[in-house]
Amino acid sequence: MLGPFQGASRLRAALRLSHTAPFPPTVPQRLCPIQTSARLMSLSRRLHHVGEDGSTSSPGSAPDRLPFSKVSVEDLAFFSQILPGRAITDPDLVESSNVDWLKSVRGSSELLLRPQTTEEVSQILRYCSSHNLAVTPQGGNTGLVGGSVPVYDEIILSTSLMNNIRSFDHISGILMCQAGCVLENLSLFLEERDYIMPLDLGAKGSCQIGGNVATNAGGLRLLRYGSLHGTVLGLEVVLADGRVLDCLSTLRKDNTGYDLKQLFIGSEGTLGVITAVSILCPRKPKSVNVLFLGCETFEQLLKAFQLCRGMLGEILSAFEFLDSECMKLLNTHLKLSNPISDCSFYIVIETSGSDPSHDAQKLHNFLEEAMKLLLVTDGTVATEESKIKITSVGTFHATVQSHGSWTTCKSGPSGDQLTDIKQALWSMRERVTEALTHDGFNYKYDISLPVERIYQLVTDMRQHLGSRAKSVVGYGHVGDGNLHLNVTSPVKDPALLAAIEPFVYEWAARYHGSISAEHGLGLKKRNYIYYSKPRPAVALMGNIKAMLDPKGILNPYKTLPDQLKQH
Repeated sequence: MLGPFQGASRLRAALRLSHTAPFPPTVPQRLCPIQTSARLMSLSRRLHHVGEDGSTSSPGSAPDRLPFSKVSVEDLAFFSQILPGRAITDPDLVESSNVDWLKSVRGSSELLLRPQTTEEVSQILRYCSSHNLAVTPQGGNTGLVGGSVPVYDEIILSTSLMNNIRSFDHISGILMCQAGCVLENLSLFLEERDYIMPLDLGAKGSCQIGGNVATNAGGLRLLRYGSLHGTVLGLEVVLADGRVLDCLSTLRKDNTGYDLKQLFIGSEGTLGVITAVSILCPRKPKSVNVLFLGCETFEQLLKAFQLCRGMLGEILSAFEFLDSECMKLLNTHLKLSNPISDCSFYIVIETSGSDPSHDAQKLHNFLEEAMKLLLVTDGTVATEESKIKITSVGTFHATVQSHGSWTTCKSGPSGDQLTDIKQALWSMRERVTEALTHDGFNYKYDISLPVERIYQLVTDMRQHLGSRAKSVVGYGHVGDGNLHLNVTSPVKDPALLAAIEPFVYEWAARYHGSISAEHGLGLKKRNYIYYSKPRPAVALMGNIKAMLDPKGILNPYKTLPDQLKQH
C-alpha cells in the first residue's frame, strides 16, 4: 500500500602462470615436542566438512597435513625470550584462537604469539622459516571462510597487540596505523577529527584493519568510497623469511615501478604478514540520512536502485537489501520488530553529504518519483534536518526503537536519539548474520553477480533444495552486485552440503560471477577457485606464492587450490 508515502508536501516536511603448489621439504621428526593436552590434539581433524571417520565430503575439507616441523621446547624457549609473557601455551587461552567465528573450523595449535612491533614479527618469521614451522596470521578472527584459524597445529601469530596509531594528517586525511587496530576504534578516532574510515563492516567492533586489508574487505561504504585497492596508499609487510617490505607510502600518486602493495591486499596472509597500513580517509559528512523502504518484487527493487543512482548521485553512500526471510529471522531470533509493514524485500539507503537542505530536497525528489512509479510500498526516513520521521498511514511521526519495539516520540528526538534510530535502522541489515547463527547450522556464500541476477540465485537455490533446507535467505550490497546467500539446517548435514556445492558455484560461473565477492577463499573455497579464475591466472598465483614463500609456511592450506595443474 502507498499510504505511508502519500502526499508530496508531507515528504517535504519529513526529509531528512604455471606452477605446482610448493610443498615444504621433508624434515626428520624433531625431538621434545611441547607437552600437548589430549583435548587439543583430538581437535586436529574436527574441521569444516570433515566426517567423524576422517573422510572428507567436499573440496572445502582439510587436506593432509604437510610435513612442517612441530613446535619443540627449544622453539618455545626462543619465542618466550623475544616475546616475554606473550608466547601463550595455556590451552584455555589458545582455544578461542583455534576456532573461527562460525565455529565451523577448528585447529589444534598449541602456541599463540602476540607481537607488538614489526621487528618482533620479523624475528618470528625469520625463525619459523629457518625451522620449517608453519604460521597462521590472525587479526580479529571474524572471517567466514576458515582463513584466519589453523587447520592443524600451525603457530598462531596474532596482531591484536599491534594497535597503535602512528600518525594522522589532518590536511590530507591520511591515517597510518598498525595492523591490529580495531576498525571501530579507528572510526571513533577519526570522527573526533571530522573524518571517517572509507569502509564500514558489521564486524567493526572486532575486526582489525590488517585483516580487512588482507582479505580486501568490502562492506557497506564500497559504493561510495571504492575498495581497499584504491583507498590503501601503503603497506608495511613482513615476508615469510623475515624481511620487512616497507611500502608504507602516504602519496596518492607514485608511478615508480610495480605497485607491490596490491599483491598483499586480498592475499589472506599467504604472501606476507601486514604490520602497518596507510589509508586515505574521507571527511566526515555533515548530513547523513537513512531510508528503510519496502518493495513487493525484486524487479521493483532494481528499478528503485537505478532511480536512486540517477537522482541521489554524489550523496548516495549505500544501497543494501534483505528479503522477507531475513526479516523473519531478525524478529524470531533477535526480537527486532519490522519498522514498516510486511514486504517481500527491504532496502536500506544511506546518503552522505555536506548540505542538509540540499540532501533533503534530493531525497524528497527521489521518494516522490519512487511513489509515482509505484516502486516502494512503505518506508521510514531518518534525516539530519527533520531528525527522524517515520511515515505511517499517510502521517509522519518520530520513533525510537527500544528492546525490539518501535515506540512513538511526541516530540522530535535528541541528537543522541537520532543516532540511535539510524543505528536501529541499519541494524535491520547488519544483524542478519547474527540472526542466522541462531537458526541452525549455516552454509554461507558470498557471491558477486551482475546486479540483475542477484536474487535469481536465491530463488533457484530454494527450488533446487526444496524441503532439505530449513531456510534459504538472501541479502547484501545491491550497489556492487554482492549477494550473501545463506542456507541453514537444524544440524550439520553432509547431504545438504553436497546439494549446495558445487551447484552454487556452477550457477555463479554460468552468469560470469565470482564465488567470493569479499570474504576471500580461505580453507573452505580454495579448491573452487577455478569457477572464477582461469587456470593460467591461478598458476601465476602459485608462482608468486612460491617466490615470496618458497617453503609454504604462511597460512598453508588456504586461498590456492591443493594442486595447481601444470599446463
